[in-house]
Amino acid sequence: MAAYLDSAAAAGSSQAPAEDAPPPPPELAALAHAYGVDSTYDPGSGPVTVAAHTLVAVLAALGVDARTPEAVRQSSERHRAQVAERLLPPCVVVRSGRRTALDVPAEAQLSLALEDGGVWTLRPARSHWLPADLPLGRHRLTVRLAGREESAALIVAPQRVPEPTGRSWGFLAQLYSVLSERSWGMGDLGDLAELASWSGSALGAGFLQINPLHAGRPGVPSDPSPYRPSSRRFADPVHLRIEAVPEFAYADLGELPARAARLRDEVLRHDGLIDRDGVWALKREALEILHRVPRGVGREAAFRAFVRREGEWLEQYATWCALADVHGSDWRSWPKGLRRPDSPHVTVARVEHAEGVEFHRWLAWLVDEQLGAAQGAAERAGMPIGLIHDLAVGVHPEGADAWALQDVLAEGISVGAPPDAFSPHGQDWGLPPWRPDALAATGYAPYAELLRTSARHAGALRIDHVMGLFRLWWVPAGHPPTQGAYVRYDAEAMLGVLALEAHRAGTAVIGEDLGTVEPGVREELATRGILGTSVLWFERDWRHKGAILPPEHWRAACLATLTTHDLPSTEARLSGEHVELRHRLGLLLRPLGEEQAEAAHELAEWRAELTRAGLLGAGEALTPEALYGFLAATPAELVGVWLPDAVGDPRPQNLPGTWDQYPNWRLPVADREGQPVTLDQLAAAPGTGRLVAALAAALGRRTPAREGR
Repeated sequence: MAAYLDSAAAAGSSQAPAEDAPPPPPELAALAHAYGVDSTYDPGSGPVTVAAHTLVAVLAALGVDARTPEAVRQSSERHRAQVAERLLPPCVVVRSGRRTALDVPAEAQLSLALEDGGVWTLRPARSHWLPADLPLGRHRLTVRLAGREESAALIVAPQRVPEPTGRSWGFLAQLYSVLSERSWGMGDLGDLAELASWSGSALGAGFLQINPLHAGRPGVPSDPSPYRPSSRRFADPVHLRIEAVPEFAYADLGELPARAARLRDEVLRHDGLIDRDGVWALKREALEILHRVPRGVGREAAFRAFVRREGEWLEQYATWCALADVHGSDWRSWPKGLRRPDSPHVTVARVEHAEGVEFHRWLAWLVDEQLGAAQGAAERAGMPIGLIHDLAVGVHPEGADAWALQDVLAEGISVGAPPDAFSPHGQDWGLPPWRPDALAATGYAPYAELLRTSARHAGALRIDHVMGLFRLWWVPAGHPPTQGAYVRYDAEAMLGVLALEAHRAGTAVIGEDLGTVEPGVREELATRGILGTSVLWFERDWRHKGAILPPEHWRAACLATLTTHDLPSTEARLSGEHVELRHRLGLLLRPLGEEQAEAAHELAEWRAELTRAGLLGAGEALTPEALYGFLAATPAELVGVWLPDAVGDPRPQNLPGTWDQYPNWRLPVADREGQPVTLDQLAAAPGTGRLVAALAAALGRRTPAREGR
């Protein structure tokens, strides 16, 4: 083969699946493995070989030339020489309480600069071992040998993350969809505090899990998906409760509140969709007025303390936002000198647009304040966990994080999923992944910062697609999702950094481990104290022909739910509406009758199982209350209740496989007839009381509200 790219154009132009491409030569596969790129994968139906041109493209994104046999030979030799020459890996991550072998010569001198300023010197005889009593934290390890000196970050992590105290249940909600009569057209952080206070105090809920609140990419129309944010490090000011900003008391907003009321009424009373762009236009106008109100000395001091604490991360984010206000939200189309955050042109622009930078710093502070207030409300309501924040798997390639972190994100690559039984054509999520080599070279600092900010006001943190801490499916630009490859990450390091930041925040961790999970991953997550996610409809015993898994056989270390934001609501499953909806949108892979028959058979199986378990009487209809009773009968530590289930909302919040065919991420919570329901109406709805009472009874306790009657 003269060039490994010779077949790439043909394969890419025909959209050929990976299994139709010729296997890579052994030397190319070996080079790929050296950089953590798998040359095969198993979608569940047997091993599939990754095409040579895919490996070449993935290696190119890692800075490795593999276009020709000669390039592969040279890259392989260069890699071997680099590994042989270095005294230390780019970053060392160890677990506290364990003596850890370090692959350095015994005669080397080791010293350790602790993050608190202390210094440890390790005796030569012990220099190839790190002691078990190293303090937790981010330190700096230095090795000296024969006139050479190298240093690397040393991260000492706890062996396990904090874990929830006792069993509890809680609501799962998409915040934007939960409106009150005080909302400006979509649910906000004031509504979040109200929802937490009510569900904790009146119902005995232990937690409230919400969708990612990450900063969205600006522009009209904006991307409504909370899983394609501009930045995961900062939350979106569109969630602010304007009236909760202290400066509101001293400002005249004119007709803005009246305009906001009309926007809210359009959603709640005229069957409108949530207009995120319209909401933000009003709030931005209001916030610009509030920003001009002088702050008291205490408020000013608190703001400056926030700016100092967030440091360069906030500076870069606020700078991007200010530049996006001027040049548009895709930094790749900005003037060339502004496309890198370390450019001198950006330094000049930051001064020119100082007022805009300051405004966006201030917005980030306001959101942080209101997030803290919401978690405080949950804690005062007696919730043992409180808010569970959701960490998306990646960021929009045009957004703030992609600009600021471009040196540690893979260029020309998108994260996705390989073909499987549910997605035969694979998935491309349009999110650039971390470069494992570049991330390690930073001592995992950007990843740690992301976790720190996400966990600050959370009782627990949900990690979307937690399998990505082990490996991610990389899809090169111009390739279909079938022509990707798995790239491996240092799971010990990724989990160690997660454990350290969770420990410092006192935050439990839940991993979304649905779908294809590599053997050993769930076991390793459990060893680290990370809870999994179990959805009732998927819990089957595949060793016994896919029989329903009895509740006593479920794992305890999980959040158990009936559904998620990407799945049909319970009402839709029980009525069969989820099949009809997919049929109307042309999403079924089989005839309607076959799909309906399979759905009916599944319900009959569950009716029989719940009858056997004593949760239904003979001949009784399957109900949400009975299904949630089944979840409560499992040993699951956390039981999640999809908030729209309380009022029988049949509509999914997101329908994968659609874009403009369905109003994804724009629906308010509604009743069975599709009439939007406010937070106050939801709290008073009979279905809410019935569902919570049934769940509380199954968990073996009564709600505080009923105890007082």
